[in-house]
Amino acid sequence: MKDEKKDGKYFLVCERNWVYFTLITVAGFWGAYTYALRGNVFCNAQTGNVVLMGLALGNGRWGEGLYYLVPISAYVLGAFVSELLPNPIKHRLYVRWDTILICIEMLAVLALGFVPESAPVQISQVVINFIASMQYNTFRQAQGIPVATTFATNHIRQIGIGLAKELRHRHNPDKSHRVKLAKHAQMLFFFACGATIGAALCHFFLGKAIWATALPLCVIFVTLLHADLTTERDLVEQKPAGH
Repeated sequence: MKDEKKDGKYFLVCERNWVYFTLITVAGFWGAYTYALRGNVFCNAQTGNVVLMGLALGNGRWGEGLYYLVPISAYVLGAFVSELLPNPIKHRLYVRWDTILICIEMLAVLALGFVPESAPVQISQVVINFIASMQYNTFRQAQGIPVATTFATNHIRQIGIGLAKELRHRHNPDKSHRVKLAKHAQMLFFFACGATIGAALCHFFLGKAIWATALPLCVIFVTLLHADLTTERDLVEQKPAGH
């Protein structure tokens, strides 16, 4: 019950902490996978691609610079799709978009495991760009606290803010800021764990290592599907926080 409610508010299964910790662990794995095996890039966010595009264009390498529009467009498309589909999905299939998305991610990583090392790295990059964007846009708040499930930058920033509040309010009995600080610290920890595990498995199994992320995604999928069809069947119209 502690994980389900806070101040009388019921949290949907897709908002639970463990779901977010699992998703960011998977994202950390994807970051290690794309960097180690698929072109030395991070596909979970697009800041790097925009910088690389600017560098290439600034140095007159027009073809190389314009190429970065491909992964950036895949990321835009992921956000576009994940913004439009939730309502049609739940009204036609009676399950949440969040559940369908996890199924899509499972299928994507299973397919990527079959991509040979000799294949163009852009295949894996674009797929990860697309599904990471959808995940980032879909899973927005872990039990009432806004978080990112695909990259670590905001968590690092929030930890800095939390530590500043800890110092500023050290003599104040109100320590409510610690809940948010702990959440971001945990998200950063699990992201790092995912990257570490990903690096180790990629070393031994190469491209097929990404199949390891299918298992935690499967656990989330089965749990969300069960909730959609049973315990939360009457809550299908309730939007997850942040939407």
